[in-house]
Amino acid sequence: MDMLEETERQEKAPDSAEDRALAWKPLQVKHVVRDQWIDFRSIRYELPDGSVYEPFYSYSRRSYVVIVASDEEGRFLCVRQYRPGIRAVTTEFPAGGIERRGTAEYGEPEVTGYEDGTAAEDALSAAKRELREETGYTSEEWTPLIAIPSCASISDNYAYIFRAKHCRRVSGLKLDETEFLKVHSYTAEELDTLIRKGQFQQAVHVMAWLLAREQEAGRQYL
Repeated sequence: MDMLEETERQEKAPDSAEDRALAWKPLQVKHVVRDQWIDFRSIRYELPDGSVYEPFYSYSRRSYVVIVASDEEGRFLCVRQYRPGIRAVTTEFPAGGIERRGTAEYGEPEVTGYEDGTAAEDALSAAKRELREETGYTSEEWTPLIAIPSCASISDNYAYIFRAKHCRRVSGLKLDETEFLKVHSYTAEELDTLIRKGQFQQAVHVMAWLLAREQEAGRQYL
């Protein structure tokens, strides 16, 4: 199977006549960067009116988890760390990538299934691991809030949002080589203020907070 056929196979089939009429058809795919971390592509598409557009850039990378976690006093656990995209230190919830076993490049069979029968880490396991690694806290009370495309315009990865309650500290931090962060806790009111002031700067994390608030009010998006 060549790379174009593989990309077409991975794309979700349209569900209706309208979807089929609106769908773009990939004509050629060039992998600009393709390694164990990311598959960054330049794609030539045929548009619904028959015209051809190129290049359209998109990428695959690891899906990730975001955890809205509160401790036994009801304060919410956050981390502060530098984000190169906006060149600033941000306040956000604990989060991290769902691990892929091995070092296969994107598109190789090992990405989703392995010869020993194992598969990629599941989202809840990743959430529990990331919470403990980034904050030293664990929880026995987990609720999934939503799984949603991270950036549907150009990426095919998903954000898995979880709520964790009554977290307790059991260890120190266990950070990756590029992680330099500080743990802070906030009240709900303080988080609302940070968001209003534009000081909570991860869009998916803001959505996670609003969903958690809805869940507390008895309304869930599942």
